[in-house]
Amino acid sequence: MLVLADGTAVGTIGGGAVERQAAQLARKLLEEKRSRFETYRLSPEEDTGMACGGSMEVYFQYFNPLDAGTKKTLAGVLSALDGSRASWLVTEVSGNSWQMGVYSREEGLRGLDVSLERLEPLLGSQGVLDRGEPVLYAEPLLRAGTVFLFGGGHVARPLARILSLTDFRVVIWDDRPQAARREFFPDAAAVLCGPYEGALTRLGAVTADDYAVVMTHGHQADCTVLAQVLPTPVKYIGCIGSRKKAAAVRERLLAAGFSEGDVNRVYSPIGLPIGGETPAEIAVSAAAQLIACRSGRLDAFCGKERSYAAN
Repeated sequence: MLVLADGTAVGTIGGGAVERQAAQLARKLLEEKRSRFETYRLSPEEDTGMACGGSMEVYFQYFNPLDAGTKKTLAGVLSALDGSRASWLVTEVSGNSWQMGVYSREEGLRGLDVSLERLEPLLGSQGVLDRGEPVLYAEPLLRAGTVFLFGGGHVARPLARILSLTDFRVVIWDDRPQAARREFFPDAAAVLCGPYEGALTRLGAVTADDYAVVMTHGHQADCTVLAQVLPTPVKYIGCIGSRKKAAAVRERLLAAGFSEGDVNRVYSPIGLPIGGETPAEIAVSAAAQLIACRSGRLDAFCGKERSYAAN
């Protein structure tokens, strides 16, 4: 959460009494030009008056607008956010010295001198505080991976919006010019139109950080895309459709020479079984499954089988 000198706040650290008190302290620290940690106790007996229990530690970083190093670090943050590679903001806390750097695997750590051995355990999908010497805090700026969404229909539109709100990078591909329109997907990184045959060749190499969501306008097109996606290392493959359709697509892929293990990579019907029926509800279900995959919790919701149709 960014707090400006006039008290304006952008973003959130969870709302409620803690956020209100933190914003007040942030303005005070701005005046004093200081950084610090502050712990808030979440109980009715404390100043927060909250009944959640436990505690919440908030880190306050003062940015000096006249400092060249600060400007360089923040420029690096903006550059990382505009890119597509995984990156982290790393803060070193040593006494009254608070320094920040930006890390990516391609460019290394810029702005700080910290060994990769010390840094590597901190490079996860959530913020990590290491109280060693010096104290280090690493927070992901941009998670690696792109959701390749094949099909720009009624479910794809709300799905792309939800995924963008949850910090996924989304690329749309449809073979229909009337569907592959930028105005339908204002938050997507790219909206592309072309035949599904050979789509992955034109998209370029996909990685183990990427996701494939298949919701084209027909069974044949779904199979055409799946046949291209299955040999890749993408971490998630989902295909929209009923259980009957999922079973039919499964049989076609097996007949085409794919193994049981290959076909079982596909989550179909797509999404977590929350009972939704409308396009927006199905989009919420599919987005929830992708979030669970990104956080490493997918097996907790879907079990070990990759395909509902295979159960």
